[in-house]
Amino acid sequence: MDLTPFETDNSVSCRLSSQIPDACRTEDCCLGIDEAGRGPVLGPMVYGICFCPISKKEELKNLKVADSKTLTEAERENLFEKLDEARSYVGWALQILSPNTISTSMLQRTKYNLNALSHDSAIGLVQYALDSGVQLKEVFVDTVGPADKYEDKLSKLFPGIEVTVRPKADSLFPIVSAASICAKVARDRVVKAWNFTEDLGEVDTDYGSGYPNDPKTKAWLLKYLDPVFGYPQFVRFSWSTAQTLMESKGVAVHWDDDEEDGEKAAQRRNNKSMLSYFSASAGGNDRKQTHQTHRFFTDRRLKSLDTL
Repeated sequence: MDLTPFETDNSVSCRLSSQIPDACRTEDCCLGIDEAGRGPVLGPMVYGICFCPISKKEELKNLKVADSKTLTEAERENLFEKLDEARSYVGWALQILSPNTISTSMLQRTKYNLNALSHDSAIGLVQYALDSGVQLKEVFVDTVGPADKYEDKLSKLFPGIEVTVRPKADSLFPIVSAASICAKVARDRVVKAWNFTEDLGEVDTDYGSGYPNDPKTKAWLLKYLDPVFGYPQFVRFSWSTAQTLMESKGVAVHWDDDEEDGEKAAQRRNNKSMLSYFSASAGGNDRKQTHQTHRFFTDRRLKSLDTL
């Protein structure tokens, strides 16, 4: 599994896939869908599909694939290797949703919640398999939201394919278990080797499970909270855990409205106006700088200008 395309720019989402087995282009196939990393406040969410000929279902079952959440990391890695060795009849594809993509989607003006993002990722992966020539006849999905509504939605989008949506599908259908393993292995590897583009120095990677109720995760969030610019892009800043910490530990910002002048509003609150940081200095460029420029500006080579 080559994660280089995502690691090159982990601020955006990325699709990865195996080679399509020849058998999957000529025989009727089944496909499973599952995800990894839906709940954590840290790292990406990964949607995965796995597919194989219906005639190979028993062979897939004999690989002893199981719900990835019931396996250790070593067991998942071992099973992924077995799936890779079965590449003559097993294929997979992944959609890696970066933390930045998740947060900006959920906080944009027109709300795009996690369920909608999940549905669209799953639909996109099924369409990718079809476009790649996989002869799909059966699709099994671990549900997001009400199973019957999701099943009806997928059945209408993909007529001629028998769609089965069930809670805990990753423990019911081996092809979904295989998809679960692919997604979880990818997320584990991405999180472990995360490339922090921000200038954070030597980053402490002992951030626990990444779930909001994990004490190690909470401690890491407190340690790497910048009071002005918030969190590195490894953090899903749309999660309530991150938002609560930013509100309680970060610097309060007053956004001026049309009814009150910015300078007056700042003076009333005994604060310095945001606008003052962008105003021309009285002495021009010769005036000595009285404060250290934040790395946000130096990293982007941004400077204040007095004239255009």
